[in-house]
Amino acid sequence: MNEETLWAAENREHPGHSTRYIQRFEAMRAEGRDLHGEARVLDAMAARGSRILDAGCGTGRVGGELARRGHLVTGVDADAELIGAARRDHPLSEWQVADLSGLALERTFDLIVCTGNVLPFLAPGTAPEVLRRLQVHLVPGGRLVVGFGSERGYSAERFFTDASAAGLERRNEFSTWDLRPREPTSSFLVAILTRTSQAAPPTTTADVGP
Repeated sequence: MNEETLWAAENREHPGHSTRYIQRFEAMRAEGRDLHGEARVLDAMAARGSRILDAGCGTGRVGGELARRGHLVTGVDADAELIGAARRDHPLSEWQVADLSGLALERTFDLIVCTGNVLPFLAPGTAPEVLRRLQVHLVPGGRLVVGFGSERGYSAERFFTDASAAGLERRNEFSTWDLRPREPTSSFLVAILTRTSQAAPPTTTADVGP
């Protein structure tokens, strides 16, 4: 049985947390707020029609926009309520309920995106396994792009240590989604990583199974 994520714990301790999250972004969309900054950057990194995995996709805000821009998007999130909102708002893409620590899809991806503070909300201690499973879902030469607040209990230094152990190599790092340089005092990290040359090549679902 998978351990409880910190997101699930928040829902247990504060019922309706996911509903309020959905409503907050619906309100911002209704106000005409720009919600696609991440998607613009990610779209520029991918050839048209790329296979993209939105890991921890939530309501599909990022993945849905990438699909609208011509990519083949699969979204995965452990929260069934958020996946329900993604399926409602972006019905032409594939959205699955699954825990990232047990991710085992029968395909690989040109680009994997993990935005919206997904990593700090994982079950404690599972980040290394999540990163390993994301790594084996990348095609050779593919990229993993991660963004999260590094003052939420999971530091940038710990992330890069876990990523290296998972067979991922740091390529670029920024402090914002508009790609401003990262400084020692930056509280947000946007990291671009690739598979290391030593990483085992992805082949079948058995490579990432339980």
